[in-house]
Amino acid sequence: MKQAYTLSIFSENSVGLLNRITSILTRRHLNIDSINSSESESSGIYRFTIVVKTTEAQVKKLVLQLEKQVEVMKAVYHTDSDTVFQEIALYKISTRSISEGNLVEKLIRDNNARILSVESDFMIIEKTGHKEETQELLDFLSPYGVLEFVRSGRVSVTKPMGELEGI
Repeated sequence: MKQAYTLSIFSENSVGLLNRITSILTRRHLNIDSINSSESESSGIYRFTIVVKTTEAQVKKLVLQLEKQVEVMKAVYHTDSDTVFQEIALYKISTRSISEGNLVEKLIRDNNARILSVESDFMIIEKTGHKEETQELLDFLSPYGVLEFVRSGRVSVTKPMGELEGI
């Protein structure tokens, strides 16, 4: 049965590695639902966090294939229940919506979002949460004039200890 898996790929910071990773996924007919890359807690080691929907058998094969890449030190996969994860979303909305009363401000407060910037013709709102939560706020704000919207890739840490052991 297909489900979401979070891949954590630990590697050197190498030009072309992301291209090879996406090529491996493409050959397996897997679509990337979310991707994020950053330095890890270990000096010189970078972490790719990729979310894919697939079967456990296929994700196991995928991890083995990823670990064959020279620059990859370790690749692991986890289910959503094995990770703590969040995404961040930014919403640019027209300031005219503020003049429509306190409804937008109430929506922002009720959704645990915050206003980052207010300009003469727009404001920027930030929401951190799961994809469903950021999507829900987008749906609520849409009638008030969303000018731009962007959502980050998943950032996650695993619940099990010792993921970087042996690197």
